[in-house]
Amino acid sequence: MAARCSPAVVPRVASASAPDRASAAKAAPVVIPVVDSVARATFPRAARVRARSEFTRVFDGGRRVAHPLLSLHWLDDAQPARLGLAVSRKVDPRAVGRNRIKRILRDVFRHRRAQLACGAYVVVARPAARQADASAVRAALLGVLQRTGALPPDAHPVTLSVAAAASAPAPLSPSS
Repeated sequence: MAARCSPAVVPRVASASAPDRASAAKAAPVVIPVVDSVARATFPRAARVRARSEFTRVFDGGRRVAHPLLSLHWLDDAQPARLGLAVSRKVDPRAVGRNRIKRILRDVFRHRRAQLACGAYVVVARPAARQADASAVRAALLGVLQRTGALPPDAHPVTLSVAAAASAPAPLSPSS
Protein backbone atom coordinates (compact mmCIF):
# COMPACT_ATOMS: atom_id res chain seq x y z
CA MET A 1 0.00 0.00 0.00
CA ALA A 2 1.26 3.47 -0.83
CA ALA A 3 2.45 5.82 1.90
CA ARG A 4 0.12 8.58 2.96
CA CYS A 5 1.11 12.22 2.48
CA SER A 6 -0.08 15.45 3.99
CA PRO A 7 1.04 18.98 3.13
CA ALA A 8 3.38 20.81 5.47
CA VAL A 9 2.06 23.53 7.75
CA VAL A 10 3.91 26.83 7.35
CA PRO A 11 3.20 29.76 9.70
CA ARG A 12 2.54 33.14 8.10
CA VAL A 13 3.74 36.48 9.44
CA ALA A 14 1.03 39.13 9.56
CA SER A 15 1.83 42.54 8.07
CA ALA A 16 1.00 45.72 9.94
CA SER A 17 -1.26 48.42 8.55
CA ALA A 18 0.16 51.88 7.59
CA PRO A 19 -0.40 53.68 10.95
CA ASP A 20 0.97 50.76 12.96
CA ARG A 21 4.20 50.27 10.99
CA ALA A 22 6.31 52.34 13.39
CA SER A 23 5.18 50.40 16.43
CA ALA A 24 5.30 47.11 14.54
CA ALA A 25 8.96 47.67 13.67
CA LYS A 26 9.81 47.87 17.37
CA ALA A 27 7.68 44.92 18.45
CA ALA A 28 8.29 41.29 17.55
CA PRO A 29 6.47 40.08 14.42
CA VAL A 30 3.05 38.57 14.99
CA VAL A 31 2.93 34.93 13.95
CA ILE A 32 -0.47 33.67 12.94
CA PRO A 33 -0.62 29.87 13.03
CA VAL A 34 -2.03 28.31 9.91
CA VAL A 35 -4.28 25.34 10.55
CA ASP A 36 -3.49 22.36 8.37
CA SER A 37 -5.51 22.73 5.16
CA VAL A 38 -6.43 19.04 5.24
CA ALA A 39 -7.93 19.38 8.72
CA ARG A 40 -9.98 22.34 7.51
CA ALA A 41 -10.82 20.46 4.31
CA THR A 42 -9.89 23.33 2.02
CA PHE A 43 -8.74 23.01 -1.57
CA PRO A 44 -5.60 25.17 -1.84
CA ARG A 45 -3.64 25.73 -5.07
CA ALA A 46 -1.02 23.25 -3.92
CA ALA A 47 -3.73 20.56 -3.98
CA ARG A 48 -4.60 21.14 -7.66
CA VAL A 49 -3.26 19.88 -10.95
CA ARG A 50 -3.35 23.07 -13.03
CA ALA A 51 -0.66 23.10 -15.70
CA ARG A 52 -1.23 21.46 -19.08
CA SER A 53 2.17 19.77 -18.79
CA GLU A 54 1.16 18.15 -15.51
CA PHE A 55 -2.14 16.92 -17.00
CA THR A 56 -0.17 15.44 -19.92
CA ARG A 57 2.30 13.79 -17.54
CA VAL A 58 -0.56 12.17 -15.60
CA PHE A 59 -2.36 11.02 -18.77
CA ASP A 60 0.82 9.59 -20.31
CA GLY A 61 2.45 8.00 -17.28
CA GLY A 62 -0.40 7.39 -14.85
CA ARG A 63 -2.65 4.47 -14.10
CA ARG A 64 -6.24 4.64 -15.40
CA VAL A 65 -9.33 3.17 -13.74
CA ALA A 66 -12.73 3.56 -15.36
CA HIS A 67 -16.34 3.77 -14.14
CA PRO A 68 -19.46 4.51 -16.20
CA LEU A 69 -19.65 8.02 -14.67
CA LEU A 70 -15.95 8.96 -14.72
CA SER A 71 -12.42 7.76 -15.22
CA LEU A 72 -9.52 8.36 -12.86
CA HIS A 73 -5.92 8.82 -13.95
CA TRP A 74 -3.42 8.53 -11.09
CA LEU A 75 0.30 9.22 -11.24
CA ASP A 76 2.00 8.09 -8.04
CA ASP A 77 4.75 10.57 -7.15
CA ALA A 78 6.33 11.97 -3.99
CA GLN A 79 4.18 15.12 -3.85
CA PRO A 80 1.03 15.41 -1.70
CA ALA A 81 -2.28 14.40 -3.28
CA ARG A 82 -3.42 16.85 -6.00
CA LEU A 83 -6.59 16.88 -8.07
CA GLY A 84 -7.21 17.88 -11.65
CA LEU A 85 -10.69 17.88 -13.21
CA ALA A 86 -11.72 17.55 -16.83
CA VAL A 87 -15.45 18.08 -17.43
CA SER A 88 -16.06 18.96 -21.06
CA ARG A 89 -19.08 20.41 -22.84
CA LYS A 90 -19.72 16.92 -24.15
CA VAL A 91 -20.59 15.91 -20.56
CA ASP A 92 -23.04 18.80 -20.10
CA PRO A 93 -23.45 21.72 -22.50
CA ARG A 94 -24.54 24.00 -19.65
CA ALA A 95 -21.84 25.49 -17.42
CA VAL A 96 -24.01 25.13 -14.34
CA GLY A 97 -24.16 21.36 -14.88
CA ARG A 98 -20.41 21.06 -15.42
CA ASN A 99 -19.76 23.16 -12.32
CA ARG A 100 -22.09 20.94 -10.25
CA ILE A 101 -20.10 17.85 -11.22
CA LYS A 102 -16.79 19.58 -10.46
CA ARG A 103 -18.08 20.86 -7.11
CA ILE A 104 -19.11 17.34 -6.05
CA LEU A 105 -15.76 15.84 -7.10
CA ARG A 106 -13.75 18.59 -5.36
CA ASP A 107 -15.78 18.12 -2.18
CA VAL A 108 -15.06 14.39 -2.04
CA PHE A 109 -11.37 14.97 -2.75
CA ARG A 110 -10.84 17.69 -0.17
CA HIS A 111 -12.51 15.64 2.57
CA ARG A 112 -10.50 12.50 1.69
CA ARG A 113 -7.19 14.17 0.83
CA ALA A 114 -5.52 13.24 4.14
CA GLN A 115 -6.30 9.55 3.55
CA LEU A 116 -5.14 9.47 -0.08
CA ALA A 117 -1.79 8.22 -1.25
CA CYS A 118 0.62 10.78 -2.68
CA GLY A 119 0.29 11.64 -6.33
CA ALA A 120 -1.58 13.53 -9.01
CA TYR A 121 -5.20 12.52 -9.64
CA VAL A 122 -7.04 13.61 -12.77
CA VAL A 123 -10.76 12.84 -12.95
CA VAL A 124 -12.38 12.88 -16.38
CA ALA A 125 -16.16 13.05 -16.18
CA ARG A 126 -18.28 11.10 -18.66
CA PRO A 127 -21.66 12.10 -20.15
CA ALA A 128 -23.50 9.73 -17.80
CA ALA A 129 -22.46 11.97 -14.88
CA ARG A 130 -24.88 14.61 -16.14
CA GLN A 131 -27.96 12.63 -15.09
CA ALA A 132 -26.38 11.12 -11.97
CA ASP A 133 -27.24 12.52 -8.58
CA ALA A 134 -24.55 13.74 -6.18
CA SER A 135 -24.43 10.53 -4.14
CA ALA A 136 -23.82 8.44 -7.28
CA VAL A 137 -20.96 10.70 -8.39
CA ARG A 138 -19.46 10.57 -4.87
CA ALA A 139 -19.74 6.78 -4.77
CA ALA A 140 -18.16 6.50 -8.23
CA LEU A 141 -15.12 8.58 -7.23
CA LEU A 142 -14.65 6.73 -3.93
CA GLY A 143 -14.99 3.43 -5.77
CA VAL A 144 -12.31 4.20 -8.35
CA LEU A 145 -10.00 5.59 -5.65
CA GLN A 146 -10.32 2.30 -3.78
CA ARG A 147 -9.82 0.23 -6.93
CA THR A 148 -6.54 2.04 -7.65
CA GLY A 149 -5.35 1.39 -4.12
CA ALA A 150 -5.06 5.11 -3.39
CA LEU A 151 -7.76 5.01 -0.72
CA PRO A 152 -7.85 2.27 1.93
CA PRO A 153 -11.00 0.11 1.83
CA ASP A 154 -11.97 1.10 5.39
CA ALA A 155 -11.90 4.83 4.49
CA HIS A 156 -15.16 4.50 2.57
CA PRO A 157 -17.94 5.41 5.04
CA VAL A 158 -20.94 3.18 5.55
CA THR A 159 -24.08 4.89 4.34
CA LEU A 160 -26.91 5.47 6.74
CA SER A 161 -29.25 3.06 4.98
CA VAL A 162 -26.68 0.22 5.09
CA ALA A 163 -25.86 0.93 8.74
CA ALA A 164 -29.54 1.10 9.68
CA ALA A 165 -30.27 -2.17 7.88
CA ALA A 166 -27.37 -3.90 9.61
CA SER A 167 -28.38 -2.74 13.09
CA ALA A 168 -32.13 -3.18 12.64
CA PRO A 169 -33.61 -6.20 14.40
CA ALA A 170 -34.86 -9.05 12.23
CA PRO A 171 -38.60 -8.91 11.56
CA LEU A 172 -40.70 -11.24 13.64
CA SER A 173 -42.44 -13.99 11.79
CA PRO A 174 -46.18 -14.25 12.42
CA SER A 175 -47.01 -17.15 14.68
CA SER A 176 -49.75 -19.53 13.65
